[in-house]
Amino acid sequence: MAVQSDVIDDAGPYDRAKALSAFKLGDITFYWITRLSAISVLLILGGIILSLIVGAFPAIREYGLSFLWTQRWAPSADPPVLGALGPMYGTLVTSFIAMLIAIPVGLGIAIFLTELCPQWARRPIGMAVELLAGIPSIIYGMWGFFVLGPFLANTFQPFMIKLFDGVPVLGAIFAGPPSYLSLFNASLILAIMVLPFITSISVDVFKTVPPVLKEAAYGVGCTTWEVVRSVVIPYTRVGIIGGVMLALGRALGETMAVTFIIGNSFRIQSSIFAPGTTISAAIASEFAESDGLHQSGLILLGLLLFVLTFFVLAGARLMLLRLEQKAGK
Repeated sequence: MAVQSDVIDDAGPYDRAKALSAFKLGDITFYWITRLSAISVLLILGGIILSLIVGAFPAIREYGLSFLWTQRWAPSADPPVLGALGPMYGTLVTSFIAMLIAIPVGLGIAIFLTELCPQWARRPIGMAVELLAGIPSIIYGMWGFFVLGPFLANTFQPFMIKLFDGVPVLGAIFAGPPSYLSLFNASLILAIMVLPFITSISVDVFKTVPPVLKEAAYGVGCTTWEVVRSVVIPYTRVGIIGGVMLALGRALGETMAVTFIIGNSFRIQSSIFAPGTTISAAIASEFAESDGLHQSGLILLGLLLFVLTFFVLAGARLMLLRLEQKAGK
């Protein structure tokens, strides 16, 4: 194709230095925008920690370490008596029971969707799991209060109480009387709420397993269960643990749904059918009417929840690093 000489003359010489300067300016701008974004995360985190420490300092000065093992919570007493043992106990128990239910169910759903489910049913079931994650927590709380709580109190709890009556240890764990509001009811709601996190992440990591590995296992005569146990889960264990830890973080900090159905009792009882409370539920139910030392105690509860979540996630990260190192060896 011929190019007219007058067009070339009109274009003028190409300014290479100016073009390189423009590219350099764009790179510098992009670098500082991303760097400031990363630094802002650290600043926000530091600001949250600092504000919690400042707000909780009066309670720390008043109660010290005894705040951790004091069960009584009496903000109206003179002087106020505040202790975090009840909320900490409820937080740990409800999260433990929730994960005990959600992990096997979530992994089972993920295995079914990736290995056993007919192709036509995968999309509807997958969408149903995603919809569970999108339901607001207050809706879970209302459903638990009006539907799940009465069902458990009238049907499930009496059966379990009668079944384990007189059995050492289990008899105390499943002791009566039945209640609409209890630690177990809140745990079941939490299990349903964190189920989509475990299922969705497990499905995604299960899909990363190379088909040749599973085909080789089937080729030597392995059953589906053996392929899942010996190939799929070992190959994806890092991702599975990551999903479980993400779900645990959600369970530890859930507020509104738990507040509806746990009973908000600071008394520690051995039965999981008894009312209780969690750190987030205690803060949500009392913070609006608190002031002075009472409010500082609630902020200290929030600081304890922050520290607890940090240690849980840090432990999970350490576990993942060890698994990755072991896999590298």
